[in-house]
Amino acid sequence: MRGGVLPPALLFAALAFALAYAPRGVRLPAVAAAIIAAVAVAQAPIAPRWVEYVFFGCWASVIVTAASIHLPRAIGGRVALALGINAGVWAGATVALAGTTLDLAKAAPLLALVVPAAWLVMTRRGIALKVAGSWLIAIAALAAVLPIVPTPGYAPDHME
Repeated sequence: MRGGVLPPALLFAALAFALAYAPRGVRLPAVAAAIIAAVAVAQAPIAPRWVEYVFFGCWASVIVTAASIHLPRAIGGRVALALGINAGVWAGATVALAGTTLDLAKAAPLLALVVPAAWLVMTRRGIALKVAGSWLIAIAALAAVLPIVPTPGYAPDHME
């Protein structure tokens, strides 16, 4: 959960699900903004001491982005664009710290999930996206909290 393809892939999947509820005309600009931001940030030098903050930001972004599909009203154009830029920034940052640009290229096709996801919303089968989005929220919450919580076996205890 700390590098490679998985963090940006989950973030891009959450973005695709969120954009399925956005107006049709804003989906492509939001996807383009995510890709541009991800590539730009992936090239930036990020100090290794920021690794905890970057991954926490990535997982928090997965949670916020996936939670947006549970809103009572669909997201608007500005929110969709903001979610796209945010997803791109955090995906690029995780790749800059713990991956390669090839990992970003492997994760980017998950943005194409917006097409079948939009079809599900259009045919009133969006509940499947809400279930998948809830799964993404659970995975991201576990990934964000696990490094913070002391886990038996990973730290010395009173018996040692």
